[in-house]
Amino acid sequence: MDLRKLKTLIDLVEASDISELELTEGEEKVKISRQNNIQPSVAPVNYVQQPIQVPTDKQPAVKAEEPEVIENITESKNVITSPMVGSFYRAASPDSAPFIDIGSSVKKGDTLCIIEAMKILNEIESDKEGTISKILIENGQPVEFGQPLFEIS
Repeated sequence: MDLRKLKTLIDLVEASDISELELTEGEEKVKISRQNNIQPSVAPVNYVQQPIQVPTDKQPAVKAEEPEVIENITESKNVITSPMVGSFYRAASPDSAPFIDIGSSVKKGDTLCIIEAMKILNEIESDKEGTISKILIENGQPVEFGQPLFEIS
């Protein structure tokens, strides 16, 4: 499903008294719901959860690594955020070189990464000019709408 179409659906839900909208096009399903008069959220209906590993007496307990806490990073003018929910990829294919690395200079319109959403590969372009100072997401990780992806200076 096209990002413009999703944004239009979100705007329709915001402007109406509808609390939830579910749309199916072929194999693609989208559910948009509004909770407590907050902005609608978009989430795929068929989400696959990773299995949880429970330690036993024979296995030592492994503490899961906690992601680095970044305070107020989304308010920074030097952050590029995800325009959609999906899986983050730094390169076009596993054999390809990443689109950008730390220290890469970018211009508006340069491809930064790919976000796969509902089996569609979406190239994410820079809306800023500068140098990439941090890559905040690991390759292959799921991302949320508005989640910081890159810091740019």
